[in-house]
Amino acid sequence: MAEHTDRVYVLTGADSGIGARTAELLRDRGARVITCGISGRSDVRADIAEPAGRAALRAAVHERAPAGIDGLALVAGIGAPSPATVRVNYFGTLAVLEGLRELLLRSSAPRAVAVSSASALSHGDSALVRACLRGDEQRAIARAARLARWGRGGTVYRSTKIALNRWVRRHASGPSWAGSGVPLNVVAPGVVDTASARASILGDPVRTAVVAEALPQPLGFPGPVEAVAEAIAWTLNPANAFTVGQIVHVDGGADAALRGDGPYRDGVRYGPAALVRMARAAVAARTGRATVTPTATPTASR
Repeated sequence: MAEHTDRVYVLTGADSGIGARTAELLRDRGARVITCGISGRSDVRADIAEPAGRAALRAAVHERAPAGIDGLALVAGIGAPSPATVRVNYFGTLAVLEGLRELLLRSSAPRAVAVSSASALSHGDSALVRACLRGDEQRAIARAARLARWGRGGTVYRSTKIALNRWVRRHASGPSWAGSGVPLNVVAPGVVDTASARASILGDPVRTAVVAEALPQPLGFPGPVEAVAEAIAWTLNPANAFTVGQIVHVDGGADAALRGDGPYRDGVRYGPAALVRMARAAVAARTGRATVTPTATPTASR
């Protein structure tokens, strides 16, 4: 399909699963894909769990694409009940996102997407999520280690994905992303048929039954990898020009099954400051002095 022809993309987590299939799909549709991973099969070999690996990835991409990149797909992630998951899924992911922003801004139609998980629909560890959102990597790592010691390591993965979702919701509409012309979104897959899912969930009938009950997927369990790769590809498409900060659930219906209409029961409530701004805008419009400018941050509650 022509929409990806001659575009340059960077994709992390390209070694296997969702990342490998997405890279293949984008190349089949005419894109140049700079793959990043921890195996020798990737164009850029770097471990984003470590600061040195993050820096190496940024340097290698700058060297390979000095004129800029058109899209960034942050697919890398691990599910181990350990601090390494915090390093990769949250801090490593954001380090790459922010480190390659300069190259995205050189494109006429830049796009960025991070891959989260439908597991973030469940409750995580509040202390770990707070440490991530504060940017305190050492505190987050320490918290993950404690959770593992306490037998609660299973909450680490979804907590990193909750934090990632919240970071994108906080920042995607701001000056660094939408304000600079870069749509940033999230794709949140359910359980799909990858090698890692087969090893961690699908190979164990008991665990499969528990997860299928906790994360119901009416369209099928597990789901197809292809559906997730297609969703990621769409977010990178130049045609995706007006979608910002969305958590796109590609989960076979899990979000709808678990939350129903919950997220939409209460509309936005505008605070006094927002109402004052609206009144001033109306006055300015009546007097011919109005100028419409992009809003850098949400104003509904202010």
